[in-house]
Amino acid sequence: MTLEEKAYIAGFLDGDGSIIAQIVRRKDYKLHFQIRTSVVFYQKASHQKHLLWLKEQLGCGYIRIRNDGMSEYTIVGFREVNDVLKLLHPFLRLKSELARDVLSIIEMHPEQRKLSIDRLLEICELVDKTAAFNYSKRRTISVSTVKVELGKVQFPVETGVQQSYEQR
Repeated sequence: MTLEEKAYIAGFLDGDGSIIAQIVRRKDYKLHFQIRTSVVFYQKASHQKHLLWLKEQLGCGYIRIRNDGMSEYTIVGFREVNDVLKLLHPFLRLKSELARDVLSIIEMHPEQRKLSIDRLLEICELVDKTAAFNYSKRRTISVSTVKVELGKVQFPVETGVQQSYEQR
């Protein structure tokens, strides 16, 4: 791929794309949560040929036509997203910081079976940071949710309040 093609694709992602990190519930996972990364390009279904060209260039992902007349070219998974972001990051302008943070999430994440609660929470903090770049209306899971569900919420202890409970 030429430098011009990489720059073009990065510009496409800056304007008509999303870089996403999500916390997803997974009952079949040891810690019941998964970190998912994705890169998505959007285009009217009538211009889907542009997305087909992108898929041909990047060599991964899938294209779907939504019910609202839009097409999405979606790349999901640490390895694929890592490869695409490393390829495009030098050319990104609007989403450069977001790409850097998602690359950090991927780098920090061990194999799922080796993921500790502390590392999961650390990664979830960074996922929350990336959420500020996206305008999701459906985002419901944050690091706070994960802390509550894993029993890792720590409440501050106030000495005066604690004493009054002990006196009862």
